[in-house]
Amino acid sequence: MAPMLRTAALKVLDARDRHDVAALLGRDPVAHVFVASRVHVAGFDPWRLGGELWGYVVDGQLESMCYAGANLVPVEATPDALRAFADRARRQGRRCSSLVGPADEVLALWEQLEPAWGRARDVRPDQPLMAMDTDPVVPADPLVRPARPEELDVVLPACVAMFTEEVGVSPLAHDGGTVYRARVRELINAGRSFVRIEDGRVVFKAEVGAASPDACQLQGVWVAPDRRGEGIAAPAMSAVVRACRRGLVPTVSLYVNAYNTAALATYDRVGFRRVGTFATVLF
Repeated sequence: MAPMLRTAALKVLDARDRHDVAALLGRDPVAHVFVASRVHVAGFDPWRLGGELWGYVVDGQLESMCYAGANLVPVEATPDALRAFADRARRQGRRCSSLVGPADEVLALWEQLEPAWGRARDVRPDQPLMAMDTDPVVPADPLVRPARPEELDVVLPACVAMFTEEVGVSPLAHDGGTVYRARVRELINAGRSFVRIEDGRVVFKAEVGAASPDACQLQGVWVAPDRRGEGIAAPAMSAVVRACRRGLVPTVSLYVNAYNTAALATYDRVGFRRVGTFATVLF
C-alpha cells in the first residue's frame, strides 16, 4: 500500500484559530508565555499584536507556530515547520531585532536564515529557562515595591543602564529613546516595574515583561554596579516573586545567560529551578 501523503500549509492565524492556538501554547505555558501574553492582551489583529502569528497546518491540524514581530519566536516548531517559517522570513527580509525561544528551535531556524540575513551581532545559545510555583525560601526585602508613575525619571536611567549592559547597545540610540521611555512608562503604570530606591537612586529593579493567565516572565533584573556583592539581589527577587504570585499568576519564570553564574546562584537560592533552555540571536 502506498504511503498516505500529508498536506501541509503555512497560514497567518486569526481569531478563528483561537482554540487551536490556545491548545498549542498550553503545551508549555512557561516556555510560551511571551506569545501567550501577546495573544491574551491583543488578540490576533496584527496592528495590536505587533506582528503576525504564522501557523504551520498539517492535515488540517495546527502543528506549530511562529510569532513574527519585533522578535521572531517559534512555538512547538517541528523541523518541517521551521523550514516553512525560514522560507517566509527570507522572502520578507529581516524585520525583527532578535530571534528568541526554545534553544533547539531558535538555533535551527537561525541556521537556515543566516546565509540570507548575514551574521548576527550576538548569538546566545545557552540560556537556562527557570521557573518556580512556590513562595521563595529567602525572606523578602521590604524595601522592594512597585515603581510609581511619578518616578519614571528615576527608574529610566537604571533601565537604560541594564539594557545597555545586557544587550550591548543603548535603547536610546534609535529614536532618542521615545519608544523605550514609553515602554518603561507602560510597565510602571501597569504595576509591573519593581524597584528598591535609596536616596533618589534605583539600586535594584526588575520588571514583568510578559504575563499570561498561566505564567509570567521577569526581565531586566539589575543591581546597581556599586552595590553588587552586598546580598541585595536574593531578598529583592524574593519580594518580586511573592508580589507576582499574589497579584498575577502562580508561576514565575525568567531566563538568563548560562555564563552569568552570579545570577544563576541567586535564582537558585531564591527557589527557581531550571525547566528548559532558551537561545537568543541579536541583530
